[in-house]
Amino acid sequence: MSDSITPMSDPIESPAVDAVLDATGLNCPEPVMMLHQKVRDLPPGGLLKVIATDPSTQRDIPKFCVFLGHELVDKQAGDGEFLYWIRKKLD
Repeated sequence: MSDSITPMSDPIESPAVDAVLDATGLNCPEPVMMLHQKVRDLPPGGLLKVIATDPSTQRDIPKFCVFLGHELVDKQAGDGEFLYWIRKKLD
């Protein structure tokens, strides 16, 4: 069973983000709980970068986005770190 994110050969250029959530060192369910609060504080259409080390975020964060209607713009993984760029839904 593999839930890993495939490393991207051409990482996205760092887009301007409205906020960063550093969830390094935190384990499930803390990263998603913090993500939920951080997204609430963003303006509609705002871009959030999430930095996590818990492998369960590879499953949880995409499901969070689908369930709440936010856009998972990109995700990257490497050296035990998982990066996500999430755009808050407009409504």
